[in-house]
Order: sequence, then structure tokens, then C-alpha cells
Amino acid sequence: MTERVEVVAVDDGCRLWTATTGVGAPLVLCHGGPGLWDYLSPVAAMLDDSYTVHRWDQRGSGRSSVTPPYSIERFVADLDALRSHFGYECWIVGGHSWGASLALHYALAHPRRTRALVYISGTGIGHGWRHRSQDERTRRLRADGAERRWRDLDSRERTDAEERELCILTWMTDYADMALGRAAAEAMLADGYLPNYVVNRALSARALDEARMIERCRGLAVPILIVHGDADPRPTWALDSLVAALPDVTRVVIEGAGHAVWDEAPEAFRDSLRSFLASLSETA
Repeated sequence: MTERVEVVAVDDGCRLWTATTGVGAPLVLCHGGPGLWDYLSPVAAMLDDSYTVHRWDQRGSGRSSVTPPYSIERFVADLDALRSHFGYECWIVGGHSWGASLALHYALAHPRRTRALVYISGTGIGHGWRHRSQDERTRRLRADGAERRWRDLDSRERTDAEERELCILTWMTDYADMALGRAAAEAMLADGYLPNYVVNRALSARALDEARMIERCRGLAVPILIVHGDADPRPTWALDSLVAALPDVTRVVIEGAGHAVWDEAPEAFRDSLRSFLASLSETA
């Protein structure tokens, strides 16, 4: 389907790259990172026969301008500026990984503007998952024979070529099938973009109050789909406190899929996504 690209200027002059496909009810997808760029066109393609799907590069990343500040509040404001620009009273908000957290923060800030939330491969609202994720990444690198090279690259300043190598070694461990993960990482880097670690550090450094987040989520009267692969290095139990707090949530764990669920289990992922979205029409 034809992709319509537009650069949208928000109130502080930041220029946000956007891409739109499809027809129908509006839905926006937020990529992960922080500090990466849009890679969610395969997810959009699963929906664009029935939904107008917007994708975007978050500020400081990819094709959008490098314009501080980099904060959750500013990224939520950017997302709502896109909603206003495209002329919607409300829309379905989705995100992957960090983008799932951004989508959740948007729904908490603007529940009346959020028709539903699609939370893909997120990490929940607790803090105990990081060591488990790092340990699993190390185990997979060791099994691949790449642990020593990864540690060497991660411990020092890198050339752009070395940065790409580190990204490939890191990202491939997000997959149950690391050969597929390597190919996906190489494809993502093919356009020449690199992670913006300034953005990543600014947003990752903020420690969230889990008890406060639980309280806020208990009042979030928005239908929510949570999808997670059971082979994701980020453990499924990290989502337990979020699931328990949400009043209207559907949770789907897909067997044999890693962090990019749509790549390793496309049919199961598409079916869960479309089934949830179809249920919104039935209850409207």
C-alpha cells in the first residue's frame, strides 16, 4: 500500500518524520529504543487494510530533528501534537519495547484521546527485569561464540563500523532464532542511521515509582492488549504488576517468539492483534 511521508513541525520547532499507510480508523505505532527509529512497517502492513496507520521517528532519532529536551513528558506532547495535526479526536496508540512504555504514558496522560492501547514486548512498570534480561543476553552471546567480541566493543569508544557491529550483536539476541535476528539487525542498519545514546540515556535514567504507576494504571479505563514472546530476553513476569493493575487488559504470550514478535510468529501475532482490534468495534 502507498506510504505517505510527511514531516510535522511541533510547537518548539522540532521536525518529526512520519509515514502513513492504510485506510480506516486511526492508529499510531511508537518504535523502541529510546534513540532508535521506526522499524514497524511490518506491523503496519498487518493492519492497513482496515486502519490508517501512522508511524514516526521520535525526536533526536532517525529522520527527525535532533532537538532536546528528551523527556517522557516531551515525547508524550510530541505524540499528541501528531494526533492534533492529523485531525483526530482520539486514536488507537501502540508501541513496541520502549515505545510500549511511551504509549502507556500517553494513555495515562490523555485517556479520552486514547481509543485503545497496544503494548508490544514492553517491560512493565517494575525494576527487577534488567538483570534477568542481561543474563539471558550474555548466555545467548556465549552460545553464539560472540560474547568476548561484544564485551570488547561495549567497553570502549567505537568507529561507526564498530557501532554497527555492536548493534548487530546486541539486537540479534532479541530473537529466539539469532540467525534471523542478525539478518533483521543488518536490515535495520542498512539506511545508515545509528542509535542516539544521548536520547537513550536521558530517557532510561528516569526511575519510575512503581507504586505510583500501579495506582495510575488502576484508573486507566482504556482497553489494552499486551503481547509478549516467551523467548524474549525480557521476562514475561516483568509484566505481572502492570497486568494486575489494569482494569481492562488482554494478555497474549506467544510461544517461540522473541522481542520482535511479528518476525518470529507473524500469524499468531497478527491474529491476536486483529482479534483485539475487532473487539473494539463490537463494544463501540
